[in-house]
Amino acid sequence: MFLILTLALLPLGLLALIASLQAIRTADLEKEALLRVAVTQSARKLTADLQSDRTALQLTVDNLASNGGDRSICERLSLFLASNDAEGGQFYIYDRAGRRLCETGMREPAQLSLTNRFDGPPIELLANAPYLVSRVNSADERITALIYYSREHLENVADPATALQNRKLTLRQGDRLFAISHIRKDPPGGKSSSLSARLDPYDIELTMTVREPPATVARLLSLFLPLVMWFAAAAIGWFVVNRVLIRPLVILRRAVAAYHPGEVLEPLQRMRTPAQEIVDLGETFREISEDVATHEAEMAEGLETQRKLTREVHHRVKNNLQIIASLINLHARSAHEPEAVEAYASIQRRVDALSVVHRNHFAELEENRGVGIRPLISELSASLRGTAPAAARRFAIQIDSDNLHISQDVAVPIAFLLTELVELAMMLDPQGSMHIAAHMLQDQKGRALLSVTSSGLRTSEAMTAHLSERYGRVLTGLSRQLRSALDHDGDDGRYTIAITIIP
Repeated sequence: MFLILTLALLPLGLLALIASLQAIRTADLEKEALLRVAVTQSARKLTADLQSDRTALQLTVDNLASNGGDRSICERLSLFLASNDAEGGQFYIYDRAGRRLCETGMREPAQLSLTNRFDGPPIELLANAPYLVSRVNSADERITALIYYSREHLENVADPATALQNRKLTLRQGDRLFAISHIRKDPPGGKSSSLSARLDPYDIELTMTVREPPATVARLLSLFLPLVMWFAAAAIGWFVVNRVLIRPLVILRRAVAAYHPGEVLEPLQRMRTPAQEIVDLGETFREISEDVATHEAEMAEGLETQRKLTREVHHRVKNNLQIIASLINLHARSAHEPEAVEAYASIQRRVDALSVVHRNHFAELEENRGVGIRPLISELSASLRGTAPAAARRFAIQIDSDNLHISQDVAVPIAFLLTELVELAMMLDPQGSMHIAAHMLQDQKGRALLSVTSSGLRTSEAMTAHLSERYGRVLTGLSRQLRSALDHDGDDGRYTIAITIIP
């Protein structure tokens, strides 16, 4: 999300940066143009001032050369120069003999030789003194006039009208330099810009240098302000989206992921400044969780009621079977013929077998694990021995079983199957014994092998007769109900059948 916001605002940041750079470039061009105007203006002012003074000097030396002794012209020249120069203008007029015809009354700044007074360029920068000398000779070359311009006077004349700060004016003539003004506060660092203008018709250039202030933190910040604003906008956008949208959604997702049926979600308690849509979504989850909790409570109550009803049904069935077994036992006691007594006993054994199944199922009903094979066989064996004929009172039953569980649909036919086989073995070999084993099959998941071994179950004529009369059809029907083949090994007297168990 932060990257998306950043990329979305990046074009605006780049446009603002380009605009800022363009504004800086425009400002630089304006400064350059202003500098060009300023140096041109200063050069013109300085040229005009020099030319005006030279015209006055030319008139003075020509007048002195023609009239000789007219000293009033010197006074007029002094007044004229004083009007332009606060120092009164330092001028000196000499003839070829070296005599000083006029002067300002002040000491000459530089003592020039006689040759240098008459010869030399019209405007000259002195090498050994900070002055600019303007030289004018009379028409007949007999008289020369010199005027010395100080740095203060030149700076006042060349001062531009534009308000340029940190400027420096320099006069150059060949390899000679004369700084007529200095940068009042020369800042460290920064770059400088210089432009020059010629003092026509003289071979002197006026150079103006402007030094820009160094790149301070404030200037750099103003330069990169668009990028700073772009990053700040992205960061603020991310913060707002994170606090209003993303973080509440994360909290809501965690609350929903940690939800357990029956709880009531309250995700809004841990949310700060979520969006209204997320508040509505949290309220929806809370309402749904309340409905689910209500339905869970109703289902739990209904399940508990159903469990109680099931327990009551099994309990009543078990009691009814016990009542039936007791009635059969009462009728058996009143019977006098051995066949009738044996018939009642056979019926009672099967009723007891069904009662044992219901009793074991009722005991395992709380944990819902099904019917345990070991306790089922043990209780069933005890019941069968208790109802055994008098000749088979000492019939022994050995049990070897794993801790296996089966459903009630499997337990009922197994109980009847064991009852039929035990009764058949007691009838054929009353003094014998029986071994009942139940072990899990390793190669078949969810299957176990039930085996019943007894000497009375070996192949014999009597056994064949009993199987053909009644037991064979019952055993076959029970194996079909278990959906598995019942195998008989006549030599060992063993019956085996594969049954389905609860994993």
